[in-house]
Amino acid sequence: MRWSGQAEGAPGLVSVKGLLRTVQTPEFAGLTFHEITAKSLLNKVPETSSMPFRWTINPYRGCSHGCVYCYARNTHTYLDLDAGRDFDSQVIVKVNAAQVLERELARASWGREHVALGTNTDPYQRAEGRYRLMPGIITTLAEHHTPFSILTKGTLLRRDLPLLVRARERVPVELGMSIAIVDDELQQQIEPGTPRTSARLATVRAAADLGFNVTVFLMPIMPALTDSRAQLESLVEAVARAGATRVTYGALHLRPGAKEWFMRWIGHTRPDLYPRYRRMYADSAYASREYRDWLDVRMQPLLERAGLDWLPDDDTPEARRFARDLAQNGAAEASPPGSVVPPPGSAGSAPAAPSLF
Repeated sequence: MRWSGQAEGAPGLVSVKGLLRTVQTPEFAGLTFHEITAKSLLNKVPETSSMPFRWTINPYRGCSHGCVYCYARNTHTYLDLDAGRDFDSQVIVKVNAAQVLERELARASWGREHVALGTNTDPYQRAEGRYRLMPGIITTLAEHHTPFSILTKGTLLRRDLPLLVRARERVPVELGMSIAIVDDELQQQIEPGTPRTSARLATVRAAADLGFNVTVFLMPIMPALTDSRAQLESLVEAVARAGATRVTYGALHLRPGAKEWFMRWIGHTRPDLYPRYRRMYADSAYASREYRDWLDVRMQPLLERAGLDWLPDDDTPEARRFARDLAQNGAAEASPPGSVVPPPGSAGSAPAAPSLF
């Protein structure tokens, strides 16, 4: 193991408050961990957000999963790091996470609202194998009677299942597993640092066997890469066999930072698709409404046939406008976002993919 510097602003270190040391170890080759003491752990979600929760926790910044589409990439630029390779390899670790959370939840003003983990970077990425921040976070949330949810791609979640069972005796605990790609070769190209799909499905089964109602996030679905009927049907059937009870699905988002990194990847790996992605995402971080409607019609019959409850992605331009209007003008002025419901008899067919893609 080697490390450099002890003070903020030392040569060769990221510019981040509370920096203790920078660590590299042989067992985590290619990764650099920047250990910091955080002043706070709870993050309040803006009232104008369309997310169904108001508090989040992210024990890490940056993520070794290396997903080329990751929407959190641009957050690394706030640390004078880049949204590409640095995001994948320079990981900020809040080593005092449990202690800070204990202080925050002990306040008389804390309302024991739901807290979501895994909304920005994965709490069960590789760094968690070294730092073991999640057991302290889970225990602290449960002891302070605070309900929480965890969304991850990491199979390291299985390590903490016994602890989560005990936490569930005190508070509601929701578990989610993100699974976007059924093809192993494609998955390793797009998400090179993640466990394989089969290992994630086995983790869903392990949690379901302990009585958890696991939601699987089939996100992002990528136009012309992972949205064929055969791909989606195979993935939905595998999720149902693994014991999931609900699915949330949605099309690829490409926000600043993620967009540039993804477009570089697709231009190199699938140059035939590059012009089509450039057209669809030229003026928006979101897939077109036409494509998202088409995806609803394709997905929903598959999910119903598999006996899975489902919800479309709640992060859409329409949902964001609704949340903003609700926060600014109240319910009377807000128009709820629409959703597409497949017409009767549509389970066996879906329209052709939108011509604009």
